[in-house]
Amino acid sequence: MIKQQLQDDVKAAMLSGDSARVETLRGLKSVILYAEVAAGKREEGLGDEEIQVLFAKEAKKRQESADLYVQGGAPDRAQKELSEKAIIETYLPVQLSEAEILAIIEDVIATQGATGLQAIGSVIGAVKQRTGSTADGSVIARLAKEKLR
Repeated sequence: MIKQQLQDDVKAAMLSGDSARVETLRGLKSVILYAEVAAGKREEGLGDEEIQVLFAKEAKKRQESADLYVQGGAPDRAQKELSEKAIIETYLPVQLSEAEILAIIEDVIATQGATGLQAIGSVIGAVKQRTGSTADGSVIARLAKEKLR
């Protein structure tokens, strides 16, 4: 269970004196707690799949922040965000390659008989349903758009 692994990793990071890792992991625990309270699931907690969705969003936030810091000329802050993203990604399933995503997109397009950009919504939805948290939505959208042009 991800939640228990996270707790164990916080303890290990504290014992090793890795304050940056402790800070990131505590932040993740906070994200889980907030989502549990918001969903009314404080007692039973969230499942691993729900936690992975939260963590994927957190990783994406870190990437977006890092990109903005690079644009703003603050590479040291960007590096901190990327370091946090790397820690978060250890709790996520391995991401599919663009080639693997493209193969799924092509299969969905063939199955649906989709043509033109008006079909992009249904294609993206079907691909996301198949890939779950193993593929970034922005990559799916970009590749689907290229295929449906």
